[in-house]
Amino acid sequence: MTDDDRTTRTAHRGLRRTLAALSGLLAGCTALAVAELVAAWVRPQAGPVVAVGGAAIDRTPAAVKDWAIRSFGTADKLVLQLGILTALAVLAVTLGLLNLRHRYAGAAGVLLLGAVGAAAATSRPDSTGPADALPSLLGAVTGALALHLLLGHLRPPAAGAPAPDALPPAPTWDRRGFVTAATAVAATTAGAGLAGRALKRDRGQDAAASRAHVVLPAPASPARPVPKGAQLRLPGVSPFLTPTEDFYRVDTALVVPKVDATAWRLRVHGTGVTRPATLTFDDLLRRELIERDITLTCVSNEVGGPYVGNARWIGVRLADLLADCGVRPPSRGGPADQLVARSVDGMTLGSPVEDVLDGRDALLAVGMNGQPLPFDHGFPVRMVVPGLYGYVSACKWIEDIELTTFADYDTYWVKRDWAREAPVKTQSRIDTPKPFARPRAGTVMVAGVAWAQHRGIDEVEVRVDDGPWQRARLAAEDSRDTWRQWSFPWRATKGGHTLAVRATDRSGAVQTERRARPIPDGASGWHSVVVTVD
Repeated sequence: MTDDDRTTRTAHRGLRRTLAALSGLLAGCTALAVAELVAAWVRPQAGPVVAVGGAAIDRTPAAVKDWAIRSFGTADKLVLQLGILTALAVLAVTLGLLNLRHRYAGAAGVLLLGAVGAAAATSRPDSTGPADALPSLLGAVTGALALHLLLGHLRPPAAGAPAPDALPPAPTWDRRGFVTAATAVAATTAGAGLAGRALKRDRGQDAAASRAHVVLPAPASPARPVPKGAQLRLPGVSPFLTPTEDFYRVDTALVVPKVDATAWRLRVHGTGVTRPATLTFDDLLRRELIERDITLTCVSNEVGGPYVGNARWIGVRLADLLADCGVRPPSRGGPADQLVARSVDGMTLGSPVEDVLDGRDALLAVGMNGQPLPFDHGFPVRMVVPGLYGYVSACKWIEDIELTTFADYDTYWVKRDWAREAPVKTQSRIDTPKPFARPRAGTVMVAGVAWAQHRGIDEVEVRVDDGPWQRARLAAEDSRDTWRQWSFPWRATKGGHTLAVRATDRSGAVQTERRARPIPDGASGWHSVVVTVD
């Protein structure tokens, strides 16, 4: 054998391996496209990427989840999905190469991955049953067939085929057949992908249409006008009312549920519910509505973090609805001390019944900043309870309220070692100047926000370097359920400086210096920024 023959043989072998890897990738894309098409018909949350991603979130330790939010912010779900797709691509390439040597190994691997996706889909809290396994299983079967078809054209003829190490210089696999098969598989993938996208779009149109037709009634108890002086006109300070598009979103939903308000139902039942009820969206709109400005905070918010916002909510008093169902607080002999709210995506949140019924403006909200709730923030209905972190109170896409006890049931995050009861901690944040800013010497306005929902903020103090605490000027208070803006004119001198802030709530409690991470019941510590004055 000449050197030219060896070079040609090596080139042929390399080409077959490249095409085998490409076959695996193409078969994987086909499997996903078909799976997503079937999921669009069955239920979008049953798609393999969403199901596996959701299962991964369910099994992720709280510390890792906390790290993901810190590192990626609201893009954490996108990062997870991209990670899953990257892992699937690597596996698909590997299975394609494996199938080149072992005829059925690659196809078997694709079917195994389909079984994993099916198991993930049917084990999710929102699973509707065995049908949720169909997207992954049908996608896997299609992908296995595609891989078997493609790799079949890369094999030498069965009769008299030489061993791989004794291949002649000329290729013995079916080039034309491979190109034809690859084109057919690619066309199938594209067709399934386009059809799946169209079907999802069509299915989401009913929900979008139902939201578009919602006309929020005038509240019987409107929010009072924002007091004069509650909004500081200072560059860099968060606005008193957070625009809806800027309001933070932290949840576990990889696919935002699109719920048709005309088909939505809310069930109220459980221990101590003497008059169980099932309500429609129109039933809620016919009840007395109230409108309130309420600040929400995510328990994952680090000291100085962005996961806090203030919005104007409109909804039904949760206490009134529960009273109509015969519910009494534990302090008046009620047998239930926990309200478990369930979302359409299977999420469960547990609120203390005593807190919900103590007179605070706990709402089943239907509107946000004068409009029906956006889908991202829980349309058609969500819970809003001032003074409690969102993971125990702010159930989005709510469909079920069950009265029970903390002893009898642990909700989603409690099972993952977060605290059962989670009142919002007193916190403050410096919005301006930003960390590592370089203001000029002279008067520099230090400003930000402070919050202690349902207790209220009475004082904010600022410290420069290791100097004394100095009182900041508080903006006017809207209510004890909203944050307050504050400002402090600092006579800045040249050099590096550390600015720190702390707040005192209406109970007299001073924001603690002790640093604590969000888990298990919210972060604590003083927010500080380092600046260099020129």
